[in-house]
Amino acid sequence: MNVVAQLAVIGVISSIAAGGSWILRDEPEAPQPFTCDPTAIAEDEICLADVIEGALWVDSRSRSDWEKNGVEGSILWNFDPAEDAQMLESEAAMQIISAPLVVVYCGSEACGTSRQVADLIKKLDLGPPVKVLYGGWDALKDSN
Repeated sequence: MNVVAQLAVIGVISSIAAGGSWILRDEPEAPQPFTCDPTAIAEDEICLADVIEGALWVDSRSRSDWEKNGVEGSILWNFDPAEDAQMLESEAAMQIISAPLVVVYCGSEACGTSRQVADLIKKLDLGPPVKVLYGGWDALKDSN
């Protein structure tokens, strides 16, 4: 069989396979909004819907992510070696003292940085309750 005939056979087989896939395809599922069941989360976590007005948001993601799309009025506190850890802590402490609630978030539910930052804030014992946002940034971006 010559090259042209082989290419024609391959083209016909590919077209049949593509047509069959197109006919049998499932419609893509619509993305599900992020949900949080307050009865199923850890004691140190909070659902976005339960965050009170005036809460202090602490972003534990990278500075570039915080600057790009951090919660308005949030402060940055992360463990990036390029950051001045003492300055982040002192700036945060001044705002934490007067906050009714502190909510720490990072990139996703799997991100452990928010819990580490929350533990550090709790050790400072500055007064307000400190919670980790269930779902992290994923919960925030889904809520617009």
